[in-house]
Amino acid sequence: MFDRSGENPFTQITPEISVLSDLCIENTNIDPKLYDKYEVKRGLRDINGKGVLTGLTEIAEVKSYTIDDGEMIPCPGKLYYRGYDIEKLVDGFTSENRFGFEEVTFLLLFGKLPTREELKMFCNTLSFYHSLPTNFVRDIIMKAPSKDMMNTLARAVLTMYSYDDLADDTSIPNVLRQCIQLIALFPQFSVYGYQAYKHYHDGQSLFIHSPNPEFSTAENILRMLRPDSKFTDLEAKILDLALVLHADHGGGNNSTFTNHVVTSTGTDTYSAMAASLGSLKGPKHGGANIKVMQMFENIKENVHDWEDEEEVRSYLNKIVNKEAFDQKGLIYGIGHAVYTISDPRATIFKGFVEKLSKAKGCDKEFALYKNVEKLAPEVIKAHRTMHRDNISFNVDFYSGFVYNMLGLPQELYTPIFAIARISGWSAHRIEELLCGGKIIRPAYKNVIKHVDYIPMNNR
Repeated sequence: MFDRSGENPFTQITPEISVLSDLCIENTNIDPKLYDKYEVKRGLRDINGKGVLTGLTEIAEVKSYTIDDGEMIPCPGKLYYRGYDIEKLVDGFTSENRFGFEEVTFLLLFGKLPTREELKMFCNTLSFYHSLPTNFVRDIIMKAPSKDMMNTLARAVLTMYSYDDLADDTSIPNVLRQCIQLIALFPQFSVYGYQAYKHYHDGQSLFIHSPNPEFSTAENILRMLRPDSKFTDLEAKILDLALVLHADHGGGNNSTFTNHVVTSTGTDTYSAMAASLGSLKGPKHGGANIKVMQMFENIKENVHDWEDEEEVRSYLNKIVNKEAFDQKGLIYGIGHAVYTISDPRATIFKGFVEKLSKAKGCDKEFALYKNVEKLAPEVIKAHRTMHRDNISFNVDFYSGFVYNMLGLPQELYTPIFAIARISGWSAHRIEELLCGGKIIRPAYKNVIKHVDYIPMNNR
């Protein structure tokens, strides 16, 4: 035994852990050829990148190709919420100068567009559930604040279980109540968690603004975040659009599939949502826009003339060659697991981003983004053998830029995603409870040989 007195077990990797870690690595080594031998669909995707069918849904559809005589033909990407084209939904509420997130959330949950009266009733219901349990902010959010707001969100969600007398009731009325309550509270959990962290860790002034019951979700995020609670209509409308575009993306994205898997066990709403949050936190999923922002900061530091295509191209070549930025060889925000020709969310977003960049005096930065958007696919194709002919920019490419122009801290980028996606998770949880029935349990094949037990003295 070693004397570990005075050492913090929560922050130190001991010599013993280092030795045990080496054992983990040494004895965990599956031959990659076995995945081909047993036709394993790694990542639940086939060799062409097509997702393995694991379920059915009526909530959202992602379309990136058509089938002609059995051949997959790429097409401009389309996203449908309950059968409605996302582009037409956005055109609908923006042309009438309305906020759209609450309307889209209603559509995802209930399968129909709301009437004016239904939407008003739903918004009033969300406002009713803005109320947090007594002393929740003081006892839960203010104590032991995390540097990662996704962990703060997950802790808040799991703690809500303790305040809910019907926490384990999976009847649809109760699950719907829990989901609407969480949709209403996610902005507070996220923003208050950020304010607490910045106060206790960075010494900044602490202010907690209550949401305005007359405001939309996007307006309340800006109201609660900013010291003076002020914002422009354009700022709120573009944040609202970001929420709409992130509200759902079919049942196959990692966090939503996680929700289906966990819900299929019959567990409570809070556990299912916390599991989805854990999935979304991963940099390969919800954290991608942070990597885009960090990459662009690096590009701006190293490219002197942002309008010079050749200089930009040269630096992108360095990134792909693992000579620049994080040495991973990736141009973040370019390419998508599903979309090929275009990501409809990114296409919609881009036009509004240009408006905001002009209002914020960020024209030069926007021009740099357009340059990278144009050149990155060419650079990637020149360096890699591609399974597809087209590479497009995705929604993460511009979302971080928008959040930065709105003055949102990077700590809230992924929580903003969660504030939007909780609408989709809620709809999918209810769908799984009503239509699923069986626990989701795929197969894993064991590929290690059986061995005889070795007595202790002979090891």
